[in-house]
Amino acid sequence: MLPRRTFDVGLIDRINRSRFFSISLGFHLLLVLLLGGTVLYKAIQEPSDFESDGTEFVKTTVQAPRPQNIPAPQPSFIPQVAPPQPGTPINPIIMIALDPLEFYPQPPARPAMDRILHGRGNPIPSLVSSKEVPQAPGMTRADLAALTEFTDWKPGNGTSADRGLREQEFEFVAFLGKYQGGNWNSTVQVRNNEVIRGSLPNLLYYMSKTSANKIKTNERAVRVISLDSDELIAARPPFVFITGTRDFTLTAKEVENLRKYVRLGGAIWGDSSVPGKRSRFDIAFRREMKRVIPDVDKDFEPLPSNHPIYARGYYPNIKQAPAGMNYYSEPVYALKIFGEVAILYTANDYGDMMQVGLSPDGEVDLGRDQSGSYVATNASIWDNRDIYMNNVTESSVKQSYEFGTNIVIHLLTRWEKIKSATRL
Repeated sequence: MLPRRTFDVGLIDRINRSRFFSISLGFHLLLVLLLGGTVLYKAIQEPSDFESDGTEFVKTTVQAPRPQNIPAPQPSFIPQVAPPQPGTPINPIIMIALDPLEFYPQPPARPAMDRILHGRGNPIPSLVSSKEVPQAPGMTRADLAALTEFTDWKPGNGTSADRGLREQEFEFVAFLGKYQGGNWNSTVQVRNNEVIRGSLPNLLYYMSKTSANKIKTNERAVRVISLDSDELIAARPPFVFITGTRDFTLTAKEVENLRKYVRLGGAIWGDSSVPGKRSRFDIAFRREMKRVIPDVDKDFEPLPSNHPIYARGYYPNIKQAPAGMNYYSEPVYALKIFGEVAILYTANDYGDMMQVGLSPDGEVDLGRDQSGSYVATNASIWDNRDIYMNNVTESSVKQSYEFGTNIVIHLLTRWEKIKSATRL
């Protein structure tokens, strides 16, 4: 056994010889403590853009904040200019940097009011004038006089607008619009240019009977009218019913005639026979009606729940557009002239719903003729309900009739507040 002093001296000697190793080890441990956390932090992966519950992927997006007050980029080269000598005129150097937020040109100014409604670049005469009627933007006194004469759909001297809708009397003849191309008679049966059965006669019959004939619809006199015919103006119908399932394009004459008709106070009620958006008829009707009213600042707009069709309807229980064929529930869309509905569009296929005849008591009319065929009901719709046509029930059909009545009554009365304005 070594003496204690000899052991201590040897231990101290070994420690002295390994001090460089110890210092190096301590230094590296310090580096690990200082930098290791940073390396580990940066190595953490950002969460994926997709989160899954095990059955499907759900895209989660984070919207970047809009840039605020981005300074214009400064030019990377700044020319050096020697200071001017005394008495020498200075020619300033102007550096212009583009602001990236103003790179794109400004949109064109909105067209003047006198070109809102136009035909091939020419304003419609008397549509816009400096002598505007306060209650109807863009309407002149001449427009008001023509509209007042054209929209007289009350018998005799008329009945007071102060009376309730159910107390007022009206009389008119309705027309089914015949246009070039397409199947304009998709929800009716036509014989000798007369509509003998189908959606429009059924609705008018229901209106006459439930109003105790205060609304004389002349349902047996529903006629087909070519949209380019002068009779459209001479007959003064309150509305023209346009329907179909296919694409179509109006002729220039049809567009001109319909434009004149709605300017005088008439209305177009379009109803798609294919429920929902983006059908061939839906696309064509919207496109062609924009030719009739080519106002660049207007488009089809949904009617709100406080619109008179609902808020002051003949049937006040109808608070919104009811579900149509196959439960489609698109809102009612409209294009307006003088602030009132000029073109009304329903995309839920109420026409096929109204091919199911309804009695004044609200029951489905299944009466048959001598040949055994239904008189007022389309057999292919009723007998195949719940097979390839859904929501064809007595309740839903009745709602379609009541809603159709609200539409027609509104088209009959929508000009009354303008015509009765005392300050005109």
